[in-house]
Parts: sequence; structure tokens; C-alpha cells
Amino acid sequence: MADEKKAPAKKDKDLKLPTREENFSEWYIELVKRAKLADNSDVRGSMVIRPNGYALWENMQRVLDGMFKDTGHQNAYFPVLIPESYLAKEKKHVADFAPQVAVVTHAGGKPLPEGERYVIRPTSETIINRSFTNWVQSYRDLPLLINQWANVMRWEMRPRLFLRTTEFLWQEGHTCHETKEDAQAETLKMLDVYKTFAEDFMAMPVMSGQKTDSEKFPGADSTYSIEAMMQDKKALQAGTSHMLGQNFAKMFDTMFQGRDGQKHYVWQTSWGVSTRLIGALIMTHSDDAGLVVPPKLAPTHAVIIIIGRTPEERAPVKAKAEALAADLKKAGLRVIIDDDETKGPGFKYAEYELRGVCLRVELGPKDLEKGQCVLARRDTKEKVFEPLTSAVTKAQAMLDAMQQALFAKAKAFRDTHTFEVNSYDELKAKADDGFLLAHWDGTPETEARIKEETGLTTRNRPFELKQEPGKCVVTGKDSPGRIVFSRAY
Repeated sequence: MADEKKAPAKKDKDLKLPTREENFSEWYIELVKRAKLADNSDVRGSMVIRPNGYALWENMQRVLDGMFKDTGHQNAYFPVLIPESYLAKEKKHVADFAPQVAVVTHAGGKPLPEGERYVIRPTSETIINRSFTNWVQSYRDLPLLINQWANVMRWEMRPRLFLRTTEFLWQEGHTCHETKEDAQAETLKMLDVYKTFAEDFMAMPVMSGQKTDSEKFPGADSTYSIEAMMQDKKALQAGTSHMLGQNFAKMFDTMFQGRDGQKHYVWQTSWGVSTRLIGALIMTHSDDAGLVVPPKLAPTHAVIIIIGRTPEERAPVKAKAEALAADLKKAGLRVIIDDDETKGPGFKYAEYELRGVCLRVELGPKDLEKGQCVLARRDTKEKVFEPLTSAVTKAQAMLDAMQQALFAKAKAFRDTHTFEVNSYDELKAKADDGFLLAHWDGTPETEARIKEETGLTTRNRPFELKQEPGKCVVTGKDSPGRIVFSRAY
């Protein structure tokens, strides 16, 4: 076993979190703060994303940006201020966003005249369509595939770090197409991109499917989502893709000359994910010791902790640590070395567990004598003694195994807490138990009643769920198939 230098305890209690079982909400908030992911700010409902948290977002952004470009999309940027009059053009759009909109009423020290005020973008369909109207003239200009990385502002009454904040970071894709069929194909293609990212990179299983009309995006013909289950068995909507039809095109006369020589409105889509994904990642994988991050998105794959009582003992260990770090970096791993003599090994182990470093590498004088190091996996706490000559290969194998194990564990948890329910009493009884697959008559009145009486909301109608007709659990009326109900964030 690696040598351990005994040092005075250094505020170990400061690293201890509330347990998930005791208070899941408090556990989440404390983890975000103590792992130095984000802080509350003096701007109501907004957060400061700290370097540890922003590094996660950068890794997500890097992967997603590559996936968008692989599917033919280009990045652009549009103004953060949108003329207030633009939002008023689409009645459903403005009605649903009005309570969340922040309005700029003064500029240059003077009030802005009525009709010249601005809103800080809650989403960008309107301002982007103004540009699309200028860019699209002919069917030869289509498809137009644009993505924007930006911030948005939606006034939030009950903020929670990463999950619901007044200002947040996201990407929003906006595309124009020649036909309805092309736009629908794009909508589902990008939903599948999100599903692939969630499952292959976040190790987070999701259900993809169509939202109900009452849950769709304001101004869209239809909305599709990916839904994930958190460890408290609540649902979290992790991404959405919207078939906008021609609604915004008609608002801004976004038209093209077709192959028939006539003018036609474009068919459009929009789709987005946000820093909410960081909250989803935390609540899917983390434990009572702190953050657990899938290796494919981890800011730090490995920390090498140098152990030794004296400078004479530590010098050769540090030299070997630097050589090992260089080899790990050549293999594509993100590595740091901890040679801090003011903290004991035990405190460091707890600190890096809290921060979510995937692998801990312990290296001391006795390890050098044996030509080995100790590798400890963050998720399972498994420790192995590995020859230094094969440490890089072993580290890679442990990271691959961790990525796969996190997905398998999360999927098993979701599947264990997914149930078919066949009566309203059963739906009520299992309201806190996870994803409930129930027949529903498709009416907004029944959907609203279920929400009011149980706190359950429809999540989506999953594509992978075989649909068979039945009877609504509330009204007994005909149902085309089961839909997912759950408590949700």
C-alpha cells in the first residue's frame, strides 16, 4: 500500500455532505457549492459558474459542437437584445414567455420610447428569423442550418443552481427547410443527437419521445424531448427539439422561390440544451462523497498524489510522478499532480472525491521500491496495485470500465423505477416512485387534473415504448397508448 504521511486533520468535516437519503435537495445544493462548481450571485436567480463547473460545460460544448458540425450545422451569433415588438408578432410565443421576460426600458440615461424598448432574449426565434428573411431567397439557399452558443434570460421565481436560473448558457439550433418532411426529419435527427450525447458521453439513459400539446414550445407545431431519471426518481427534461412548422416564417415573411417558380414559406426547426445538463449529470451519478463524472466529460481524469515524509523521500517520487503524468497525458488523459505538503493524504483523497476526479494515483517511496503505484477508481472506490510499466494501460482500462459502469448503473436504476400503472389509485400511490406508464385520453383537461391532484406531469410518449390502445386511468375513455408521468424538475 502507498506510504501515507500523517498530518493534522484539515477540516475534513468541511468536505462532508448531507446524504441523499436525508435530504436530496440539500445534498445537491451543498455538492454544487463545496465541489466549487457554482455559487449564487447578487443578481437575483443568477449564478456564478466557477472554473470546476465551467470546465464541465466546456467539455460538453466541445463534444456537442463537433456533433452539430458533423451533421452540417454552422455556428453564428445574434444580438442579446430583441425588439419588444418582435415578440408580440407571435401570440402564443409572447403569451407564454411574457412572465419570464426582462425588458430594457432605459438606455443612455433616458427612457426608451414606446415601441423602441428591448427584451433580453429568452430565446431567439424572432431575431434569428429577421436575418433568415434576408438570407433565404431561393430553394438553392436551403437547407439553412445554424447553431448559436449564447446566454439567455428567463425570470425565474424558484431558482436552483444549474437546474433553474434566471440567466443560463445554452445552444440553440435554428434551421430552414424546403419541405415539411425535411424539417420533420431534422427535428428528429437533432433529438437523436441529444440522445446519443446523453447516453454515450453523459452515461445518462434517456427516453426520447413527443411532448403533449400543453407541454410543447410556444409557437411550435410539435415538441420532442429526452427525459432522464435522477436518483430521487424525479424526471429531468434534458433536451428538446421543436418542429416549428411555418409559424415564425409567416411572422417575418421568411420565404423562398421554389422549384415551381412560386414563393413559399420555409419550414423551420429549433432545438437546444443548456447548462441544466450539468445538474442532470450531478444528480444521475454523484454520491454522498461528492461529484462523480463520466470520464468522457471529466475535466480531470487522474490526480497523482505524492506521498513522503521528508524532502529527500519526496524528490524521487515527484520525479517519477512527473514522468508518469507525461505518459498519461500522451495517452490523452487530463492529469494533475498534487505535491501539497500542508494537507495529509486522507484529506486529499476526500477532496478529490468531492471534486469528482475519476482516478486517484497514490505514489510513495515504498511504491517506487516495488515499481508500482496505487490506482483508485472514483465511482466504485476499487483500488489496485499496478506496475508503473503498465499504469497507463491500466488507467485507460479503468476509465473505460467506469464510463460503461456508470451508464449501466443509471439504466438499471431507471428500469427498476419504471412501472406500468392501470388505475388512477395506482397512479396516485406510485406518484413518488419514478416513471409511471399510464393510459391517458389525450385531453388537456385530464392532463391538468392529474397534475393538480397528484403533482405528476406528462414527460413524453417514448418512441421505444410499444403503443397499444387502452382505457384512460382517470376517465375510462379510449387511449391510443401509454405515456410517461412523473414528478419532475
